[in-house]
Amino acid sequence: MKFGLIPVAEAVGAVLAHGAGALRKGRLLTPDDVAGLAAAGIHEVMAARLAPGDVDENRAAARIAARLAGEGVAASPAATGRANLVATRAGLLVLDGAALAAVNGVDEAVTLATLLPLRRVQPGDLVATVKIIPFAVSEGAVARAEAAARPLRVAPFSRRKVGLIITETGRGKAGLAAKAEAATRARVEALGGHLASVRRVAHAAQAIAAALAEMADHALLLVAGETATGDRGDVVPQGIVAAGGRISRFGMPVDPGNLLLLASLRDTPVIGLPSCARALKRNGFDLVLEPVMAGLAVGPNDLAGMGVGGLLAEIASRPSPRALRMRPRHAGVAGVILAAGLSRRMGRTKLLEPVAGAPLIRRVAERLLALGLAEVLVVTGHDAEGVGAALAGLPVRLIHNADYAQGLSTSLRAGIGALGAEVKAALVALGDMPHVAEDDMTALLQAGGGKRVAVPVRAGRRGNPVLWPRAHFPALMAFAGDQGARSLLAGLDDVVEVAAGDDGIFTDIDTPDDLTSIRGSGN
Repeated sequence: MKFGLIPVAEAVGAVLAHGAGALRKGRLLTPDDVAGLAAAGIHEVMAARLAPGDVDENRAAARIAARLAGEGVAASPAATGRANLVATRAGLLVLDGAALAAVNGVDEAVTLATLLPLRRVQPGDLVATVKIIPFAVSEGAVARAEAAARPLRVAPFSRRKVGLIITETGRGKAGLAAKAEAATRARVEALGGHLASVRRVAHAAQAIAAALAEMADHALLLVAGETATGDRGDVVPQGIVAAGGRISRFGMPVDPGNLLLLASLRDTPVIGLPSCARALKRNGFDLVLEPVMAGLAVGPNDLAGMGVGGLLAEIASRPSPRALRMRPRHAGVAGVILAAGLSRRMGRTKLLEPVAGAPLIRRVAERLLALGLAEVLVVTGHDAEGVGAALAGLPVRLIHNADYAQGLSTSLRAGIGALGAEVKAALVALGDMPHVAEDDMTALLQAGGGKRVAVPVRAGRRGNPVLWPRAHFPALMAFAGDQGARSLLAGLDDVVEVAAGDDGIFTDIDTPDDLTSIRGSGN
């Protein structure tokens, strides 16, 4: 490929490297383009001219992405030298890190970025992106990258039959067994499994062995000891051995979760839970349970490799089941997310488009869940099945609006009408606004106090979401049209305006350009 300044008169067929006149970067220049540039007084342009044997950026990216798209992963059409790969089902991302590193070593023109291996993903999540840096790359480089690439795949979760044994000493703190059962059930069900059997037994090796024998037909066995396992000779591992099992590894380089025990009973995996597994904060048990529930073999070497990244810190975006049992901080307030629209201007279901590694609607739901509301409702309509799949594992209640094509007001009525009598206020949010700050929503909740309408404001403009007290629910239920309830605010005297910290209260996603802008911002 030849790159540099080219006289406009010789530029037909070249690729424009920088915008010139009304023409945008990346345009393949036509005779009419060249004539227009000359008429505008432009005599030279920075451009690239492909040489024989070169492959243009989009075809190169598409070819490599096609090689990378394995089971549960699809390649999107290439544009501007980039081809994205997205998950088509829920599960764990499985990849060959060494092979994918080899792709990046083929030529500096070829780049590949992926999520971390065994990352939990949902349908529509961006899992990898191929980017060709220049406007073209040699056929040889593309062929070598194709040869080096190994397909990415998503290992799906399945409805595995799981058994749980909880030991009790009779001297422990009340409620420990119940906490262990509740947390384990939440984790298993969030991964599509079925906690089929729960046995509470004495904290003794023979009692554990007998309970394991009763669950011989289960796909996974879990043992939660009342006291932490401190050695291979302790009660839980000895109970597994007494049942005919084999200890693969005791201890893992993950904190919290160091005292996890990995074993097997014939062909059935057995996991001895660390004490931290009684809580839903992410820990080493999650790192082992997720691949097992996705049908992946986990051995001692796998545990040893979990030390890199094994110092866990909780972040709001982590797909953890912790939120399933989050104690409400705003017990009388519900969140209502309107997610039923037709996405006409996008041309496809915009709420399923990946933003920062997760479907747009999932990002919005996670933001509201982090507030600690009494509950979060999502009103669906168009592509209700896809939206529901994107929210899988999150503790939200789905309300379907069969009249969604009649406008936004029908979704508002469906959401408000589904709220219980105990709800004193509703925070109404739009499903296509992923960047409303948690601090701004918290400020709305505090300012409204369940008694006043609270609306975010920045530079004199009102935005979303809006907190509506129960006193206004009848008016919301009577509202009609497709403009939301904004017009109702004008005639109210109990509205408090809350200063927002940024423009997230205005930033919605309606068109492909909006989506590109959001992704380009790095948010």
